[in-house]
Amino acid sequence: MKDDKIYYSVGALLYCPANNESIVRSLTSEKFGRKFSLALCLEDTINDDFVLDAERIMIGSLMKIYDYKTEHEIFLPKIFIRVRESLQIPRIMTALGDAQSLVTGFIVPKFTPEIADEFIDTILEAGREYGRRIYMMPILESYAMIDLRTRIDLLYAIKDKLKRAEEIVLNIRVGGNDLCKHFGFRRHNDESIHEIKPVSNIFSDIVTVFGLDYVVSGPVWEYFNGEGWDDGMRSEIEGDILCGFTGKTVIHPNQINIVNDTYKVRRRDLEDANAVLNWSRGSMSMVAGSQNNERMNEYKTHIVWAQKIKMLAEVYGVRN
Repeated sequence: MKDDKIYYSVGALLYCPANNESIVRSLTSEKFGRKFSLALCLEDTINDDFVLDAERIMIGSLMKIYDYKTEHEIFLPKIFIRVRESLQIPRIMTALGDAQSLVTGFIVPKFTPEIADEFIDTILEAGREYGRRIYMMPILESYAMIDLRTRIDLLYAIKDKLKRAEEIVLNIRVGGNDLCKHFGFRRHNDESIHEIKPVSNIFSDIVTVFGLDYVVSGPVWEYFNGEGWDDGMRSEIEGDILCGFTGKTVIHPNQINIVNDTYKVRRRDLEDANAVLNWSRGSMSMVAGSQNNERMNEYKTHIVWAQKIKMLAEVYGVRN
């Protein structure tokens, strides 16, 4: 389990097409608040014929934000760039000049063993060049994961590739909609992706392979308006949490607060986590009832859970 809250702090990751120039005003005015991260997308949201144009617009936007920040006290989220190919990374970082300092890291879509080394090498080299840790977030969404005969080998091959870059892998992300599209699935706003067994089984395997060593983030929820969309999102996030995910990709600002509110730690969980973490090592018994005497706390059984709850409470806060 990750023992630094930086890995749990991505939270609601708001996707935005990289060529959306309104992002400058949105960030400088703190329109979206102070509890989210931002992904500027150069992949699926951009027409294949206009990628270089989108890069140019994005670079201009980030430079404007950087200039504004040098003169004003503003909150800036963690900013990630979702690229198509590794060659974009040095090109973008060079073009940004001093504004490269705004970039927390890069998102790598459709991550497979075949492309792993080139992206890992490129991002590690960028970190050395700029003298700081530049993170990566691979997305597991490729068609190859559907094949039951090879899925586990594929996931462990990816994990083996990532081992040398483990410190800079901020999150493992999953492409729920990409996996659904292969089957022709699309959930309604009162249905959870965890009910779609062919996809949720893939998620289960991803969490099983990566969840002990990485933070794995939940899939996108595509509803942001209309009756019941928010209740549906909360329900799915509760399922995310139960299944081992932390954080969620969002595609509209309306979704940010729901992610943050739902990920707040229950107060009784924090109380029990503190009890486990503060357990007397000299105690004869390693088991005790919870503070409200509703459930059993066991030091050896619940220590990892308690450490995670403590970090989530620091990032998201606490709810009654």
